[in-house]
Amino acid sequence: MQQKKIVVLEGNGEAAAAISSELRNAGFEVCAVSDDGEKAEELVKEYDPDAMLVGMTLKNVDGFGVLDKLREMHARCAVLASGNFSDDATIDLILQKGARYYMMRPVNASQVAARLGEIFAEPDARTSVVGNDRKNIVLLDEKISNIFISIGIPPHIKGYAYLREGIKMAVENPAIINNITKQLYPKIAEKFDTTASKVERAIRHSIEVAWNRQRIDAINAVFGVRVYIGTEKPTNSEFIALVADKLILEGLMNG
Repeated sequence: MQQKKIVVLEGNGEAAAAISSELRNAGFEVCAVSDDGEKAEELVKEYDPDAMLVGMTLKNVDGFGVLDKLREMHARCAVLASGNFSDDATIDLILQKGARYYMMRPVNASQVAARLGEIFAEPDARTSVVGNDRKNIVLLDEKISNIFISIGIPPHIKGYAYLREGIKMAVENPAIINNITKQLYPKIAEKFDTTASKVERAIRHSIEVAWNRQRIDAINAVFGVRVYIGTEKPTNSEFIALVADKLILEGLMNG
């Protein structure tokens, strides 16, 4: 299998060196390292990387500017952002600008490698396109991420990836939601090299985090006012079914 190419944009030299070393040890090809955000466009054009690590504090152009440039270029690389921001509004903005994950500093180099491994382990998202209108194709991953952003599920918790995978499985095979314990959890666990019980707990925690943030208006805007009011929260299977049904319906309407 061809090595995945990574570009590291990181303002802290020591962090950049540690991350680059860990990624190389994990089997990735680190094709460029820079602390200058202005070079993002040049590096993408030169190396066409599979992923880019973007620190929010960079020379000349900061991480926000880099994310804007990558979107403007329609760069195909997955983006992992890192920074010192801990407030929901800023993290949501970073994710809305196209980052797949946001990691709080100090960044653990092995965790960066693990996150990249999760992304690259996913099947080609373009096989799960919702709708047939080629002008309006939106990757299923992006639709799910937008829902998570809206209702407040942060990407740095384990349940985020597990929940996203479960929803994708339910979109492709709605009947699996009736066998969540015997089929869905074990399949997710196998993919992420963990246990079904840990998957169940992490997904439950993700949903609790969203509901504890009290974004009830946002939740009802996503699912419709009929869904949940106040602190009432859905079970894992209810939540996965709600999101999957919404995506399937949108696909039928757009198809």
